[in-house]
Amino acid sequence: MTHWDILLLIGGGFAAGVVNTMAGGGSALTVPLLVLAGVPGNQANGSNRVGVLASSGSAALAFRRSGIKGLEGATPILIPTVVGSVTGSYGITLIADEKFETVFGLLLIPILALTIFKPKPAVDAAPWPRWVTVLVFLGIGLYGGAFQAGVGLVLLAALTRAGYDLVTANSVKVLVTLLVSCIALPVFVLQGKVDWVPSLILAGGFMTGGWTGAAMAVRGGERVVRPFLIGAALVLAARLLGVW
Repeated sequence: MTHWDILLLIGGGFAAGVVNTMAGGGSALTVPLLVLAGVPGNQANGSNRVGVLASSGSAALAFRRSGIKGLEGATPILIPTVVGSVTGSYGITLIADEKFETVFGLLLIPILALTIFKPKPAVDAAPWPRWVTVLVFLGIGLYGGAFQAGVGLVLLAALTRAGYDLVTANSVKVLVTLLVSCIALPVFVLQGKVDWVPSLILAGGFMTGGWTGAAMAVRGGERVVRPFLIGAALVLAARLLGVW
């Protein structure tokens, strides 16, 4: 890696950590950056999880220090998320790197649409029945285990429909992301899909961004970082798809 690669991974990791904590979509930036730094597609997907783990861990700690917890009675969320994460992370490692890069490049388009038109938390809606909650979080676990990118964008809306208030849901979103990362990362490691040097460099930026994002969550800081992330992700999606 060049010095520019290192700087881009640190800066991209920081921006992604901030955005992931406050809403989601940061991996839409960091996975393509890893590919541009020379990491093959599926290894980039696995290596990105080291940074997501660092970011969500530091954000969860920051929320806990603020007195926000909230996983009591979360079995209908956690069990299907774990099952989905294992299945999704193992399944995606079987895809060739070139095919993964194309799929991820296409996937960035709906992710960016969700980033711009974020799903609204259903604060006043009646909670889902338990079986609906289980199915929804099984799907979230499957997707999060396979791709990660954008999973936080739907988590907040899903958690409010699962019966959490908005403040607690934001904290639980970070904890669910942490859980998905803890489950998926060992699968990628066992399959040889983690390149440790760039992943640890990225994780440094991710961790700082996660902590900063938790502090900025109530100050509207997302408005500063999100336009940069959207623009950069559009450019990187074009690169993955071979447009330039």
